[in-house]
Amino acid sequence: MQPLTLTPAEGGDADSVRDLVRAAYAKWIPVIGREPRPMTVDYRKAIAEHDVLLAHAGTTLAGIIETMIFADHVWIENLAVLPSFQGRGVGRRLLETAEDQARRAGLSELRLLTNADFAENVAFYTRRGFRVTKQEPFMGGTTLYFARHLDG
Repeated sequence: MQPLTLTPAEGGDADSVRDLVRAAYAKWIPVIGREPRPMTVDYRKAIAEHDVLLAHAGTTLAGIIETMIFADHVWIENLAVLPSFQGRGVGRRLLETAEDQARRAGLSELRLLTNADFAENVAFYTRRGFRVTKQEPFMGGTTLYFARHLDG
């Protein structure tokens, strides 16, 4: 795989971000019987209101991470990787950028949520030190809230 180039998203990237997210989450439609919420987001608005970072491998948009800084943590609103790039370190690299963002802001915690039925995502976050802090029912399934304390 070519080295990743990370750049902030701009308004003109909204369609590409939406297409990548739709491709990344499509596999979960048969699992939960509906489109996952990230597939329905207005990405022009998300890019205007949040930090959205693009990961390109050459000219291909391979992944995105959407974050928000709060007083005591960085919230990861969305982390999506193009299916053909999954398992190749793109998600890990994007998580590392969220860690860097937290440290630059003087914060020591990352938080996010995912559907309990998204087994690969749950395993991915668990392997990276995230722990479930809360569970709640959502649209016939279960939402898992995760947090990870950053060392040093």
